[in-house]
Parts: sequence; C-alpha cells; structure tokens
Amino acid sequence: MSTPTPHIAAGKGDFGKTVLMPGDPLRAKLVAETYLDNAVLVNPVRGVNGYTGTYKGKKVSVMASGMGMPSIGIYSYELYRYYDVENIIRIGTAGSMHKDLKIRDVAFAMGACTNSAYASQFELPGTFAPIASYELLHKAIQVTEEMGVHYMAGNFLSSDTFYDDSQSTMKWAKMGVLCVEMEAAALYMNAARAGKNALAICTISDSLVTGEATTAEERQESFRDMMKIALEIA
Repeated sequence: MSTPTPHIAAGKGDFGKTVLMPGDPLRAKLVAETYLDNAVLVNPVRGVNGYTGTYKGKKVSVMASGMGMPSIGIYSYELYRYYDVENIIRIGTAGSMHKDLKIRDVAFAMGACTNSAYASQFELPGTFAPIASYELLHKAIQVTEEMGVHYMAGNFLSSDTFYDDSQSTMKWAKMGVLCVEMEAAALYMNAARAGKNALAICTISDSLVTGEATTAEERQESFRDMMKIALEIA
C-alpha cells in the first residue's frame, strides 16, 4: 500500500519523524495552534485531524488517535509503516489506581498490561509484554524532573472497557499497575512489530482510589505540563 492510506490523506513526507497523539481531534487542533509554528493540516479524514509544524525549529506532527486500541492501532500502524514515522508519543488522560498517583499528576507507561486480545494477531507462542522506548522514557523523565512536575512511571492497564460492570479494574492495582487508560498497549505492540519507538504520557484526570476528579479547567492546566514534556522530547 502507498500513501495516502484508507485513513490518512497525507502524502509521503507530510509527517515529521515524531507524531504526538492525543485521543481528541480538537485537542490535536489546540496543540497545533498553540505550540507549533507554521502548522499545516495534513489529514482531515473522518475528522481525525493531523497537523505538521515546527517546535523550536524541529519538524513535529500531531494527530488524533481516537478512542481505544482498535483506533490507535490503525493510525499508529499506518504512520509507522507508510509514513516513515519513527516515534509516536501518546498524550492523554488516565484514571489512577495508586494512592500516591494524584489527580493532575503525570504518569509514564513503562509497560502496558491489557485485557484485550490485540496481541493475538501476532500468533506468539506465549504472552508479550508491551514496553515503552527506553530512550523516549529516559528523556521524558529528565525533562519532567527539570520542570519540577510530580510524576510516576510504571505499568498502565490498557482496557477495552470504559464502563466495567464486573468492577474488576482495581484487581490490577494488586500487581502494582498505576492507572487505567485505553490505548498504550496497542501502540506499544505496533511499535515493537515495526521496530519503532513509542511512549504513552498521561495526565491523571480522576482517581479510582479516592473518587476525586479534575474539572475541565484543571485538566487543561495539567495538560500543558504533559504537552511541554512531549514537545521537548519530540
């Protein structure tokens, strides 16, 4: 398959080597308009907007992933395989499952557990452990510490379900899992299969431990920290 793909209308070379991926198309638009210089819309297909501009003179792209592993699975696969993207940095929100990971904190997915069957496509003779790019993770933690932002790094749970009738999510906390979201595991598996790099950075929007949740204004403020971290390592 050549470019454009069924889901991305951009041409070869339209994306930078690093793509930041929020879930929300409006968040991608906000990032492009607020943080990138000379940002250009390179993908409008299905409203999953993608933009390319520069940050501190470096070509950087931002494109929405949509919600869940099937969606980020499609977009990350096509970006890695057909657009020569080397690094994808997921920027999103997560729900804390750890008492020390508070709302508005930043969390890094060293690894991503999942209750999905996404890995079954690879027909592996065992269980694959999806992990982040060490280089991206190391750089991100350095930047975060320089900024003085409170963070934790560890395992995420990438869940197929947002509304969980079984209320089983907190069982993962017994294994030290920090938080729950819906995309990182698929992104990490696609990166591994393509021989590329990936990192998931999340702002904690709510806590399954305390029941606390951020307001829209608080989410926007804490998003700025996460965004700066991602841009500095792009």
